[in-house]
Amino acid sequence: MILRRVVLLLWCSIAAVVWAQQPSEMKPVTDRLAASVYTGPSMATLRELTDTFGGRLTGAPAYQRSAEWAAAKFRNYGIQNVRLEPFTIPAGWQRGSASGALVSPLPRPLNVASLGWSPSTPAGGVQGAVVVVSDVSAEKLKDTEPFRGKIVVLDSSKIFAEGWTKALPKLDAAWPVFQKAGVLAAVMTDREKNNVLNAHDMLWGAKMLPLPGAEIGMEDGKLIQRLLEQGPVTIQIVLDNKTAGETQVNNVVAEIRGSERPEEWILIGAHLDSWDFGTGAQDNGAGTASVLEVARAMMTLGKAPRRSVRFALWGGEEQGLLGSYAYTLAHKEELSKCVAVLNTDNGAGHPKGWKVEGRKDLKDAMQPWSDALLKDLSGGELSMETTYDTDHGPFLLQGVPALDLWVDMSKYFEIHHKSSDTIDKVDTLDFKAGTALVAVTAYAIAQSDKPIAPHIDHAAVGEILKEAKLDELLAYVGVWKP
Repeated sequence: MILRRVVLLLWCSIAAVVWAQQPSEMKPVTDRLAASVYTGPSMATLRELTDTFGGRLTGAPAYQRSAEWAAAKFRNYGIQNVRLEPFTIPAGWQRGSASGALVSPLPRPLNVASLGWSPSTPAGGVQGAVVVVSDVSAEKLKDTEPFRGKIVVLDSSKIFAEGWTKALPKLDAAWPVFQKAGVLAAVMTDREKNNVLNAHDMLWGAKMLPLPGAEIGMEDGKLIQRLLEQGPVTIQIVLDNKTAGETQVNNVVAEIRGSERPEEWILIGAHLDSWDFGTGAQDNGAGTASVLEVARAMMTLGKAPRRSVRFALWGGEEQGLLGSYAYTLAHKEELSKCVAVLNTDNGAGHPKGWKVEGRKDLKDAMQPWSDALLKDLSGGELSMETTYDTDHGPFLLQGVPALDLWVDMSKYFEIHHKSSDTIDKVDTLDFKAGTALVAVTAYAIAQSDKPIAPHIDHAAVGEILKEAKLDELLAYVGVWKP
């Protein structure tokens, strides 16, 4: 039943529009059904992306090839204005091999992976006695002598007990302390059962760690701590990664120029990069394929909406929303003409609706459309939650009305950043329903007589961030000035 709703609602919402003109890049309509995102090739696109390129780590060759592939897709849909927009990250990094072992009091292999942007260990690895650190506050790290010549095991369950927003500044300050103290390596315990490892880094902004950093499975970490209760523990860590200096990364941007108000534009975005354990199907191949599919469907209609529509696939999201932030800086002078940003990066779960990022006026403006257009797509809910965890965030900081697709995430973290993030975990029905939600919402905003909501000023943005307890963290990482 829901499939019929998806097809019919998307069809009726778009086909009822009276077009003003036909820009040259738009193709004649030959098959109205082809405009449906349900019958479209989005699952095939997602499979091509994930199975061909695999994990798309920012700055790595797989990412660069996937960006060129995505640009070719947009062009194949008939969009003439397609470009790769470069930005620079401080360091390039590619994962190599990693191994670890308990040496004493008993020999035993450890489940080990490099932390993102970790340097390699010296040839043959490092071996040393273990000291466990569960508090990385400056006060606790004043005496560094216990760390000298040791391997520090960071107890993530305690360090992150108050959340990553509180832990990040303390960890940032701890790394140079460990380096100065002559720590051989720092090992973070994972918090996933069954020694499952999650790919992640420890510094904001694609910066190299100052010393080798690894992660080990949760159960391995607990074993080490139990053994330490009985006496000294020695472990060995071997990391071999490929690193580089400043590295250019490309965002992929395409635009369908509007038929009546081309100077006004909306942006539909998702991040193209992923971590490299799996193939990034849910995070964020699904969002990438959705953006491509909405572009394809709009081009298939044959005529442009009133406002211009930009499609963006970002790099560097996993390292701190780097690509989308760079875009807001590069295009700051024209952001006043950006009517809305729609972002999709929460997996391919069953759609719920949209997060309006703390803006009551945006919620009120969306409510009639949610009730009339999106409810039958099971996407009529609106959340006031404010986040800076994906690429709507930099636009939120600029006061642009920002919508982040809200989906059921109850199963998402079972595969998030893991080797199991593959296309077989994507439910076709939920994925296509979410894509339809993006398509219908975007089209309604692009066609509306007036902008959905005004831009808000710096002070108003600050109040939203303060209410969400994000202001101090974003000021710390340098993306927000109170």
